[in-house]
Amino acid sequence: MGERIPIAVPRKGRPLETVLDWLARRLDVTELADDVSSTLRHEKAITKGRIEPESAADRYERLAAYSDVDEPTSPEYTLVRDERVGKPRRIVFDSVSIPLEDVDGVADGTEILLVGREEPFRALRTHEFALGFDSADLVLEEVVTLEREPLERIADINARIDPADTDVGVVAGLGDTVYHTLLATPDRAPPSAPVDRTFIDRYEGPLCITARYERLVQAVLGTAALDGVDFRYPDPTIEEERAIVNAGVGIYLTATGSTARDHGLVLGEKLFPSETVLLENAAEVTPEIKALQSVLVGSGPSSETALDVSPPILE
Repeated sequence: MGERIPIAVPRKGRPLETVLDWLARRLDVTELADDVSSTLRHEKAITKGRIEPESAADRYERLAAYSDVDEPTSPEYTLVRDERVGKPRRIVFDSVSIPLEDVDGVADGTEILLVGREEPFRALRTHEFALGFDSADLVLEEVVTLEREPLERIADINARIDPADTDVGVVAGLGDTVYHTLLATPDRAPPSAPVDRTFIDRYEGPLCITARYERLVQAVLGTAALDGVDFRYPDPTIEEERAIVNAGVGIYLTATGSTARDHGLVLGEKLFPSETVLLENAAEVTPEIKALQSVLVGSGPSSETALDVSPPILE
């Protein structure tokens, strides 16, 4: 007989949609994934004032309508305070149970319980879960050791995790990749050389980054490249690209880079991929969870970022 295996997932946004799309392909739950994604997009639009609710029902009534507690496999939602000052509570994902039927390698009767968390990585660190999905960025921000040499690939993260700090490591990337990209104004960019790591090695002056990414940037560039570099943080009242223009050089997340170009910035090297990843707490992994993990990783877009090494367990 199988067991119920809880998995921590983000509560909203692109990372949650990525996880749902991932599971839809591997577990044949496309209808469920579409239902949750469309509900949360609708609620996000209401919260941001882009659309009006279809009826006079307030958010509590909509929450009750979305969460059909009489149906065991129906998704449930909850309310959280929007992070922006003065904004209302927002409906986000809470949980859903997914039975695994006729899945090779998984015992009959096994089901997974997706549980929404604000920061799934931290929930794994406190041993609440064995498996979870979160941004690779959070791992870099919190636990990787800082070394002189740069960290360039998701596949190298586990080697930078001190087992005395955490049992959590990266299993695979999900392929929803955007990049921490080096950007510069034309007057700061070298006239006949790329804006890349070599440029940063020689550079002295302000480097505009988002404050929460300071440790991530140190890991990605390597501490040896940061001599003479002065981190600057964007004024919250202006957009990041404008702040980088003011500083002359900066690092920011880009997908196509079109917004950066619109601000007249030169796109440099893609320093590190920002991607949703499957995480495991090695101290909590059982044979049943390991079998499920193999199903979740499978094959496909993650093949180049799937890792064979689990983080060592601290004795």
